Amino acid sequence: MNKKLFAEMLGTFWLVLGGCGSAVLAAYFLDKPDGAINLGIAFVGVSLAFGLTVMTMAYAIGHISGCHLNPAVSIGLWMGGRFSAKELVPYIAAQVVGGILGAGVLYLIASGKADFDASAGFASNGFGELSPGKFSMASVLICEVAMTFIFLIIILGATDKRAPAGFAPIAIGMGLALIHLISIPVSNTSVNPARSLAVAVFAGGEYLSQVWLFWVAPIVGAALAGVTYRWLGGREQS
Repeated sequence: MNKKLFAEMLGTFWLVLGGCGSAVLAAYFLDKPDGAINLGIAFVGVSLAFGLTVMTMAYAIGHISGCHLNPAVSIGLWMGGRFSAKELVPYIAAQVVGGILGAGVLYLIASGKADFDASAGFASNGFGELSPGKFSMASVLICEVAMTFIFLIIILGATDKRAPAGFAPIAIGMGLALIHLISIPVSNTSVNPARSLAVAVFAGGEYLSQVWLFWVAPIVGAALAGVTYRWLGGREQS
């Protein structure tokens, strides 16, 4: 169990450092002071970064802990009959700790830039004025529930024993990248409470006050997906 928890902590550390790091450090980078040439990776690059963190860790630690890296995933797998209830709280605790550690390392790196200001966002999620596209709380809530629902359907389906072996990390990683491509403008994409809390701790202020939505919505979406796939996949799924 200790090895499983360390693997979850390490994996979530990498997800936050790699995914949020791409947004904080590389999404917008100019090679000239006047801003003439934009070399940033933009939404597409950030989306791929999140997908790649999950895909790489799924191959690295999937055989150790299952590579959840996300409280919503753990809850969805539990609701889908794929995960033990007694491991749920320890897994979530490990994911939260790993995420905060990843955000801490990212903060140390980013703070080496003279004009860095974590309170400006630090890749945090938000609604209303804190949404990248200024989407309302209702829009963000619906988006996060729907995207997490689909993410868990992908995970449950790709890891079904009847699915092609060895391809689950690719499907899951690319699924997460696609989710980010759709929803970064809406909520800055969470679908992961640990990721949201980790950076909000450093951004503080309104970002931290809104983090509740990015726990509630992904958990609701994941729970609905777990119940849905349990019915859809039947007894042969696991």
